[in-house]
Amino acid sequence: MLPTDSPAADRRWMNAALALSERTRARTYPNPNVGCVLVRDGAAVGRGWTQPDGRPHAEAMALDQAGERARGATAYVTLEPCAHASPRGPACADLLVAAGVARAVVALGDPDPRTDGSGLARLRGAGIAVAVGIGAEAARRAMAGFLTRRALGRPHVTLKLALSLDGAAAMADGRSQWITGPEARAHAHLERARHEAILVGRGTWEADRPRLDVRLAGLEARVPLRVVLSTEAFPADERNPRWIDTPPQIASLPADHLLIEGGARTAAAFLRADLVDRLLLYRAPILIGGGRTLPDIGLATLRDAHARWRLADSRQLGSDRLEVYERG
Repeated sequence: MLPTDSPAADRRWMNAALALSERTRARTYPNPNVGCVLVRDGAAVGRGWTQPDGRPHAEAMALDQAGERARGATAYVTLEPCAHASPRGPACADLLVAAGVARAVVALGDPDPRTDGSGLARLRGAGIAVAVGIGAEAARRAMAGFLTRRALGRPHVTLKLALSLDGAAAMADGRSQWITGPEARAHAHLERARHEAILVGRGTWEADRPRLDVRLAGLEARVPLRVVLSTEAFPADERNPRWIDTPPQIASLPADHLLIEGGARTAAAFLRADLVDRLLLYRAPILIGGGRTLPDIGLATLRDAHARWRLADSRQLGSDRLEVYERG
C-alpha cells in the first residue's frame, strides 16, 4: 500500500475529491462546488462535497462522517478551506483544526477576499502541515464557474455547436433538427445538467420553442434558468424565459455556468464579444452543402484566429465526434 503522504497517493486522493466535487456542479451557486476526502492509515474515513444551495460545505460533511477518525488524518480538499464564519455555518478551517487533522492537501487557493490565504494560514498556525497545488489544473476546470465569476464578474460560458463535416450549423432554410445522433444529444443533455442557465437567441426560441430542460433518467430535476438574447423587448411571464439584450448582460444572471445552445447569430455575437470560455463541437458525419454557417465573429485577419483555442478532450459519441476546446 502506498504511504498516505506519497506523491502518488496524494494525486489519487485528490482525484477522488475532485470527482466528489462534480456531484453538485451548477447546484451550489453562489458557492463553489468543492470536494473533500479525509484519509487515515491509507483508507478514506470521510467524504464530502458542497451540498445544493451551498451548505453544508464539503469539509463539514466529510468531518461529520469521519467523527473521531478525523484526528491525525490527511484532508484532501479541492479549494482552500474557508476562513470566515457565516450564519449558515462555521469556518471550515476552524473545523479542520478542531478535528485534529494532521495534514491538509489543497488543490487551489480561494480567491474570495474573506479567505484568500487566511484559511491556509490558520491551518499552518495550528501546526497542520499544508501542501498546495496538487490537482490544481483539474480543480480550476471543476470550479471554472466560481473562479470565472470571481475573476471576471460573469458566468463561465460554454458554446455548444452541432456541425456537419462541411461546417454547416443548419440547412439553408434554417432547419437543424437533427444534425447529430441520439448519443450526442444525450451528452448535450448531460451538459445542460452541469449549467445553471441555458441561453438561445430569439429566433431559435420563436422557431423551435425549445424546452431547454434535462431529459436524462435521474436528472430530470435539474432545471436550468432559460435565457433568451433579443434586441427587442421580450415579455416576461411564467411561460417565457428571462430576457437580456446584449451578451455582456450575462453578468446579471444568477448563474456561474452558462450554456449557449443557439442559433448561429447568437453564437457569433458571443464570440465577437469575446465571452466564450469553452467550445463543445459535435461533428456529425454528414455533408449538407449550402447550409448556414457562423456569421462574422469580428476577426480582422487569419492571424487573429490562431492560438485562441486548445483541444481539451475528444471522444466518439455513436457516429458523431465531440471535440472540447478551452481558451488558449
